[in-house]
Amino acid sequence: MVKYLGMAALAAAMSSASFADVNINGFASIKAGATTGSNDSLYGYDDSFDMKNESLFAIQVQSDLGDDLSVTGQLLGRGVDDFDVDFEWAFLTYDFDDQTSISAGRLRTPFFQYSDFLDVGYAYDWMRPPQSVYGLGFENIEGLTLYRTGQIGGFESSLQFVFGNYDSEIQFSGTEIDAKIDSITGASWTLSQGSLSGRVAYLVGETTFQTDPVELAPGFSFGNLFAALNQAGLSGLVSGLDIQEEDSSFLGFGLTYDSANWIIVSEFTRVEVENSFVAEQDSYYLSVGRRFGSLTPYLSYEKDDNEAQTDIYAGFQTVLPAQVFVPVKALVDSQKSETETWNAGFRYDFHPSAAFKAQYTEQDNQLTGNRRSLLSVGVDLVF
Repeated sequence: MVKYLGMAALAAAMSSASFADVNINGFASIKAGATTGSNDSLYGYDDSFDMKNESLFAIQVQSDLGDDLSVTGQLLGRGVDDFDVDFEWAFLTYDFDDQTSISAGRLRTPFFQYSDFLDVGYAYDWMRPPQSVYGLGFENIEGLTLYRTGQIGGFESSLQFVFGNYDSEIQFSGTEIDAKIDSITGASWTLSQGSLSGRVAYLVGETTFQTDPVELAPGFSFGNLFAALNQAGLSGLVSGLDIQEEDSSFLGFGLTYDSANWIIVSEFTRVEVENSFVAEQDSYYLSVGRRFGSLTPYLSYEKDDNEAQTDIYAGFQTVLPAQVFVPVKALVDSQKSETETWNAGFRYDFHPSAAFKAQYTEQDNQLTGNRRSLLSVGVDLVF
């Protein structure tokens, strides 16, 4: 459906200027990086200098069809995918008035403060948005979104409702699997006044991951584990582990102070997938930057705290044979994580439409004591 809608969007936008006003713009990122340790990997980088991992190129076409109807398509190619181009966005928008509009098609899910600009590196100072929060992995939905802007007292208000579904493939423990989130329903609300703005978002849905082919150990997959548990008459434990139409939720808070000289940004998120082995995920970051003309140095701190659902296997140690209990416990415990990440970098606006960036990242796994660091540089631009 999205492919056909995307083709329709592009065809409409490329139609004769006498029929519709067409705006074409784009953005790109040329980035490179490498970890400082010979055996380290972080954010898709290893110790080999890589210029493809986070580089991208995008074209966005927007056409005003008249009578308050418009169509938008965004074609994006990522270096990590050999710059294969796909429709990142493809949607129709109808404006009821200056304050209210509705869009339908492939849309960005409004999880975060920078969701709408997630791929547009020029829109923020960092090399990448803080991954402890922004590394969720589900960015777009197929559905509807309703926008409403206005004034509440002395505050500017922006309210967004979203309804839709996610159906795609994701990487899970190194294996590509089918992932679905059905009946996504939620809202985000932003209030701002002067330099200060605050945001809250809450979304729910039904999550399904087809984890059967994922190996827990060489030659032993999720499917093998579930089969062994069912044979032992423990279908209830299987239900507590698998991810099949499970209620899930996302809660996010954000606060931004952006003045002429200072930019301070913080976000907190909580992600839950009930009745599954997926850990309850609490993440946050705080970033502080200071503008000196065209130069903006910044420092940010991130924290990722995932609590394993150990109650799933509690009480089963005496019931299950060791060869089954051990992988169950290992699976659940593997979801626990506690990492701290520091980022120090700068942005230099050397051109009205381009910025050079450099960032040093150090991540500390507080469970294992493993520490990894990454040095990355790049240019973000818009056109």
